Amino acid sequence: MKYKVHKFEIHMDDDQWKLEDFLNRLEGEVVAVIPNNKNISLAQIYGVSRKIDFLLIIEKIED
Repeated sequence: MKYKVHKFEIHMDDDQWKLEDFLNRLEGEVVAVIPNNKNISLAQIYGVSRKIDFLLIIEKIED
């Protein structure tokens, strides 16, 4: 088995359908989806609110 990592730029409020389409086009098995939280403001640093700017999607593919 091999793994492939995809970086998916996302705006959480607007891109749900883009993410759904991207995941449906993958040929392998999705092993994990890892969000990257971008800390911008003081509230985000303390965890009151967060902004996810991209997702790492790990796909298991056949050799």
